[in-house]
Amino acid sequence: MRQSFIAQLEELNNNVIKMGSILELSTNEMILALNSIDVDIAKKIIKRDDEIDLLEQHIERECINIIAKQQPLATDLRKITSIMKIITDIERIADQCSDISEYIIKLSKMPKINSPKYLTEMISAMKKMVIDTIDSFVEADLEKASSVIPADDEVDKYFHMITLELSEMMQNDSKTVPQCICYLMIIKYLERMADHATNISEWITFIITGDLALG
Repeated sequence: MRQSFIAQLEELNNNVIKMGSILELSTNEMILALNSIDVDIAKKIIKRDDEIDLLEQHIERECINIIAKQQPLATDLRKITSIMKIITDIERIADQCSDISEYIIKLSKMPKINSPKYLTEMISAMKKMVIDTIDSFVEADLEKASSVIPADDEVDKYFHMITLELSEMMQNDSKTVPQCICYLMIIKYLERMADHATNISEWITFIITGDLALG
């Protein structure tokens, strides 16, 4: 029975890593599509979102099955219940990649404007948070997981700077309003992606330390 339980836990862990790998692919492709306003890549990201959804449902069922049949205690139960939270946040980050892709498609149909000045920096900060979060789960790296939480402040800083820039752009040229609204939605989704990465890092910290201090 114990060997079967260990095998189930290992499969569960591997499926979370698989889900994280798919998310990393979608995040990288979303950034590429946004930089070049590439409709084909955006459509591919939207289609892939179903794969993430199905994997989340599968992992969730497996977690429930293990809890019901194996009745895990202490550390194992902590990990399983935390995984159920983690996959929800992974799925939501994937949803936001898909949402941004919808706005990329909208932008492709509008007259081109310069992207916001600090968009690249905001994307880079968010991307590092997502990658560090996934890596910290794979490696059970407490230091890396902990580093994600303060990084959220940097993403928030860029969000406010870009919001001001877009507001000024719309005031100066009303023709840019539709494009600016798209960018406002995009940076809101980027900001939410960073928030979900923070949530995941907090659950990873809980798995490793048993200390649950959600922000």
